[in-house]
Amino acid sequence: MKWPTWSQAAIAAAISGLVALILRRSRPTRVGEIAGPAALEFAFVASLYSIWRMAKNLPLTQAEGAIDRAYDIVAVQEFLRLPSELSLQLFVLDHDWLARFSAYYYAVAHVPGIVIFLVWLYARHRDVYPHWRNALAILTAFCLFIRFVKVAPPRYLTDLGYVDVSVIYGIDVYGEAGTGVSSQFAAMPSLHVAWAAVVAFGALAASTSRWRWIGMAHLVMTMLVISATGHHWWLDGIVALGLLWVSLQIDTVGRRAARAMRAALVAEASGGRDRDRVAEPVDGLQPAFVHREET
Repeated sequence: MKWPTWSQAAIAAAISGLVALILRRSRPTRVGEIAGPAALEFAFVASLYSIWRMAKNLPLTQAEGAIDRAYDIVAVQEFLRLPSELSLQLFVLDHDWLARFSAYYYAVAHVPGIVIFLVWLYARHRDVYPHWRNALAILTAFCLFIRFVKVAPPRYLTDLGYVDVSVIYGIDVYGEAGTGVSSQFAAMPSLHVAWAAVVAFGALAASTSRWRWIGMAHLVMTMLVISATGHHWWLDGIVALGLLWVSLQIDTVGRRAARAMRAALVAEASGGRDRDRVAEPVDGLQPAFVHREET
């Protein structure tokens, strides 16, 4: 599936931001009250997508140190007694329909999942939307920064038996290594799991409907397919979950500090007004400290 490029997303973000600015400065209307904030949120999401796509175009295709770190991850996972990705991959490959489904799910469900979640959260649970939107932005920034420490995915460790399931089924989501347009060695952490975790835990926190469990099913499915297809290690997903928790805490602390600062500014402003009132005459009476001349 061909997704919009970073430049297309940037143009869409700029146009949407301009629309939001025009509506904000125009005469207040019912349509403007709804469309203005929606356009601004679309600009934010489109900008986030643009940055993600642009980061994927950085020339991080050199294998220096990436393979060694992958073997280190294998050693850590064995020490932690985590299940083998290879066992899962071999099981999937024994079932053609399951392997094909895994390849398609990895390639297609990533972006639509987070977009649908954000639209639903904005429309139905706007009170908690800013918290999860901010956490998503912080989480994505963490993942894009950490990707500069190159780590090879399982599919590069062919000596251990791993293969690229996506390529086998003609769904190459990364392209050839060395082209400078792919994230061949950005396995740690998994942005697929990071975004799926936002969907899963955000839905559980915001809604009480039985349908909220669809988000958790999406997370579990994503965790399975990233390993089954040979694109990520289990630890890639585990680290992404930890980063989500950190991102939520950062936003919580930041919003709490912002509220406290606003309250302090309001209190200081109202206190200044109260002090000014003390010296003002009330109902024709002068303040007690003003000296009256005898007549």
